[in-house]
Amino acid sequence: MNLLFSNDRRGEYPSSWYAETAPGLAPFPSVQGSIKADVVVVGGGYTGLSAALHLAEAGVDVALVEAHRVGFGASGRNGGQLGSGQRQDQLTLEGMVGEDRARALWDLGEDAKALVKSLCAKHAIDCDLRPGVACAATSQGSADWMHRFAGHLGDRYSYEIEALGREAFQTLCPSAAYVGGILDMGAAHLHPLKLAQGLARAASVAGARIFENSVVSRVEEGAKVTVVTETGQINADHLILATGGYLGSLNTEVAAKVMPINNFIVATEPLGEDAARVLTRDVAVADDLFVVNYFRLSADKRLLFGGGESYGYRFPRDIRATVRKPLSQIFPHLADAPLTHAWGGTLAITMKRLPHLARLSPNVLSASGYSGHGVGNAVQAGQLLAEAVRGQSAGFDLFAGLPTPTFPGGAALRSPLLVLAMTWFAMRDRLGL
Repeated sequence: MNLLFSNDRRGEYPSSWYAETAPGLAPFPSVQGSIKADVVVVGGGYTGLSAALHLAEAGVDVALVEAHRVGFGASGRNGGQLGSGQRQDQLTLEGMVGEDRARALWDLGEDAKALVKSLCAKHAIDCDLRPGVACAATSQGSADWMHRFAGHLGDRYSYEIEALGREAFQTLCPSAAYVGGILDMGAAHLHPLKLAQGLARAASVAGARIFENSVVSRVEEGAKVTVVTETGQINADHLILATGGYLGSLNTEVAAKVMPINNFIVATEPLGEDAARVLTRDVAVADDLFVVNYFRLSADKRLLFGGGESYGYRFPRDIRATVRKPLSQIFPHLADAPLTHAWGGTLAITMKRLPHLARLSPNVLSASGYSGHGVGNAVQAGQLLAEAVRGQSAGFDLFAGLPTPTFPGGAALRSPLLVLAMTWFAMRDRLGL
């Protein structure tokens, strides 16, 4: 199944609230004939756009190809949360890779947030960037762990996160589903498609050549690389694969380690004064469930709520019904609230829930598998890929050295096995285990 076309119309953004409220971007041309470049980037999401921007600013001749529109995939559809650290928490990372590497990964996570903020400032990208992300606990044991974790970050990393008990969290987010949590004001939330389109504008201004509606049919590797599309080809010295969950069959080595999954978001009508029954501050929230719920308020006081379960690569027939179920569990008073928008998206995960950066051959690099932490990770990965192409690879090498096991069954059997795992963990969520 080709995920580029299984759930979406060719060359169009999904009918999301993001697409409706982004300022828009004039289409870039498709690849025509034979083109030469120093570096060719496949994928027009955060990773590819950031790589193209950083390479172009360094004077490298770079061409980027995107099958649909820039920001078409997860980069333009996600929950818009710019989180701290990595997808795995620091306590887990310390046990996984040791304290020294865990600290280096924390520092990279801080650099990723700073990079996004600095790019927005430097290139005048107005993406509604706001501080604050809360993590919500659905059990007292989970809340206690979060508070210990906040203390650990303060003691060992000199990073302050506010621990919230039941009453304080209820003041922030008046949902009976949550019994406490933490609030990270160093994290942030934003309009993801505005960020993607802003990066594309900046890359184009810097000299990167961007091609849209250019589906890559095959990649020929060697001393030189050739990226073949339906209407032409790009010949280059270096190749960057930045396709996220849309890699398909372009590289079997990465496909065995990085799996595409779907997630879903809805937008309510503007809630007006009722918005205070959802959030009393302009922050984003994600909870502790395996099938995570995440939400925030838009500038016009809509609830943007992500969640719901879906197995298989096709989106459910009724995304609204899929997401309305968890939404009504968290906010019962909105069980019948009109939903103006509903959309799905495909992201990429790894077994360890850490990014997979790899040098596949001397002149072929890849980055993907951000596992729901991609706003910061992906933008930073693009920068690291650009540096690695130019011979500066310390940050790239740190990520590339992380364990990235192959999914059981490889690319062929990973999907049915994931269905079994997701079913089990979803059941644990429902049973409160």
